[in-house]
Amino acid sequence: MTEASGTTVRTVAILGGTGNLGRGMAVRLAKAGHRVVIGSRDADRAAASATEVARLTGSEAVTGADNGDAADGADVVLVAVPFANQAKTLGSVKDRLREGQIVLDACVPLGPAIGGRPTQLVGVWHGSAAQQAAALVPDGVAVVSGLHTLSADDLADPDLPLSQDTLICGDRKADKAAVTELLSSIEGLRVVDAGRLEMSRMVEGLTPILIGINIRNKVHSGFRITGLD
Repeated sequence: MTEASGTTVRTVAILGGTGNLGRGMAVRLAKAGHRVVIGSRDADRAAASATEVARLTGSEAVTGADNGDAADGADVVLVAVPFANQAKTLGSVKDRLREGQIVLDACVPLGPAIGGRPTQLVGVWHGSAAQQAAALVPDGVAVVSGLHTLSADDLADPDLPLSQDTLICGDRKADKAAVTELLSSIEGLRVVDAGRLEMSRMVEGLTPILIGINIRNKVHSGFRITGLD
């Protein structure tokens, strides 16, 4: 972790970094000046994706690795896999996570996880995908949820202006402050604290609503809370 131009430069591992959301976040975080390690089950695929992100952003700090190696040494580990793969992915890197790291969980339990529609939300025994993640990581590793309402396609276009909010949830103010600083370095993205991790259940439910709006209106809609300025 280093300081540059008043902003903390962090190393962010993106598990599922070759998927749509992971690739989009890699683009935005690299453009913001952070070190990005794109993780995948296939290291070669991760390396190819990293090369493309580096080309799009001009960053020399984007690399690719398998998920376990990506998690090593990262300040923040972003989980950007489909909900159906969340438990398996976190299980595969559990021994690589260390005390003091923050897992930023972006998973949403959508219908396709059980053969349903993307406008459906699946019930999770733990209460939410984020709470399930918290049950899967080792002691001392914090979980913060966020990024549920951002368009992966919009994120992947480095020249497209953003003017959106993302709601984050977590149980410790310090962890949420670190995630807020990280995500706020992305131009046009405002971070709003939505409360404790248990609130993720409601926040994750916004995703299928936006998917339905996008399908009906053929747009990439976002989320913005008024009255906070």
